[in-house]
Amino acid sequence: MLTLDRAKELLSTTTTQEHLFLHAKNVMVAMGGMAKHFGQDEQHWMAIGYLHDYDYEQHPDEHLDHTRLPLQEAGLTDEEIRGILAHGYGLRNDVEPITNMEKALFTVDELTGIIQAAARMRPAGITDMEVSSFMKKFKDKKFAAKCNREVIRQGCAMLGMEVRDVAAICIEAMKAHAEELQLA
Repeated sequence: MLTLDRAKELLSTTTTQEHLFLHAKNVMVAMGGMAKHFGQDEQHWMAIGYLHDYDYEQHPDEHLDHTRLPLQEAGLTDEEIRGILAHGYGLRNDVEPITNMEKALFTVDELTGIIQAAARMRPAGITDMEVSSFMKKFKDKKFAAKCNREVIRQGCAMLGMEVRDVAAICIEAMKAHAEELQLA
């Protein structure tokens, strides 16, 4: 089973840009919150979240096309690789998210971008952020415009959850790691 240490080791072989590591941490923490919500293995989901953009820096225009084979060779299970590939559903591939882990990663990849951007605009960062503040930013299509709100809505629908409920889980998880995420 993929561990967080192994995920960090693997990502460090393909990634050098600090903002990509920060994104990996945001997604990692949000995935931990989602795992807790679903009563699943938090560390495992966090490892999947951390590693999800394994090939992005090296192949931004072919993201996820260079993921399967190297991760198979690194010893990841088919389930773990599928979980990572599924976050590109409809955007980069046709690997439909089926498990809650896959659906959560599909959703929080974009969602954490808006949460992070909203937190950076606040004097206290994420430490005192409420879901209502996030929802105002979420509804403003010009705010963090590169974050795909349709993907977030689609992912939440797959999970059978409202955007505000998924956001609340992610915000709370991210608050516990505010320093590490540079959101304090």
